Amino acid sequence: QVQLVESGGGLVQAGDSLRLSCAASALTFSRYAVGWFRQAPGKEREFVAVIGRSGDITYYTDSVKGRFTISRDNAKNTVYLQMNSLKPEDTAVYYCAARTGLSYYSSRATYGYWGQGTQVTVSS
Repeated sequence: QVQLVESGGGLVQAGDSLRLSCAASALTFSRYAVGWFRQAPGKEREFVAVIGRSGDITYYTDSVKGRFTISRDNAKNTVYLQMNSLKPEDTAVYYCAARTGLSYYSSRATYGYWGQGTQVTVSS
């Protein structure tokens, strides 16, 4: 069983940066890949980024490549999402999720554990 808690969201202006954190409770955290998803009002939850168990494999959705960086510290059971050059269209609730393996990593159905989400609002 893995419990995930996101933090770090807030209200920022376009061009600013935020770092989201996803803290996990499981002692076996290093066995899980962790992804970030986001959901804007009236839209479906969409994939943002994922990181493999050891942190050496990462994937991003095209709209955040070059602006967002996912990383992890297994000693702290935490995954981070550094978000730079934020845009109003990045406004959403951001969720972290954990799974084993990386196949079909962009599909939310493949993730078995989810956090409660943290709100990110980017004003223009």
